[in-house]
Amino acid sequence: MPAIFDALSAINPLYSISGFAVGALVGFTGVGGGALMTPILVLMFGVAPSTAVGTDLLYAAITKTNGTIVHALHGTVDWRITRRLAYGSVPATVASLLLLSWLGKSSGHAANGLITSALGFALILTACSILFRRWLLDHIAKHTGAMSDRRLFWLTATLGAFLGFLVSITSVGAGAIGMTVLLALYSHTPTARLVGSDIAHAVPLTLIAGFGHWLMGGVDWLLLLSLLVGSIPGIAIGAHFAARVPDRYLRPALASVMALVGIKLSI
Repeated sequence: MPAIFDALSAINPLYSISGFAVGALVGFTGVGGGALMTPILVLMFGVAPSTAVGTDLLYAAITKTNGTIVHALHGTVDWRITRRLAYGSVPATVASLLLLSWLGKSSGHAANGLITSALGFALILTACSILFRRWLLDHIAKHTGAMSDRRLFWLTATLGAFLGFLVSITSVGAGAIGMTVLLALYSHTPTARLVGSDIAHAVPLTLIAGFGHWLMGGVDWLLLLSLLVGSIPGIAIGAHFAARVPDRYLRPALASVMALVGIKLSI
């Protein structure tokens, strides 16, 4: 018990407030928490990019596990799609972690430089997938209408590999980018099942990546606890009031901010 009280007393209220704000925005808009939280930790609080990414990955693993359980109970997870994504993402995640470990041993600045640049790219890509989702869906659908199941399998696994690399290095991309491509590839599958499948796939992805960052010393457990204290009620409140928020204005505004932050991190 004393250890628990010591941990609670060490919680940083500023991190918890940020976690609450990001959680509420995720609940309002569905925009991935990594696309919001990681840049805040790096730019506003000066957290090292490797620590921000590693901590956010474990945070995502915890929150998405709860989401997966809910979707599984409602039957809105297509485990076939989840497996196809994992066939690509798991080996790509392991390869990305090995790359980061090698860069970290040779030069810590090189590893943080890669993370920062990749984070900027991921934010710009996420912003584009939000702002131009309808156009992207229509464009991709023109080339995937009469696709064989075998080709669909390989495209899904390739998407998983891309997400495995991007999420392992930046903690960003599994939500907005992954969902945009899945909606185009599986246009006849109910959206709720695609959302559930994407969240279910994100659990092993973020768990493996987060564990790898932890082994490399890139996880701040007190920071993780502080974020969870704020974000868990934030997500619940945001989801409760989601219907009352002007989503068509808020999502583009958030996407525009992400794009600007991404450009700043890339240059």
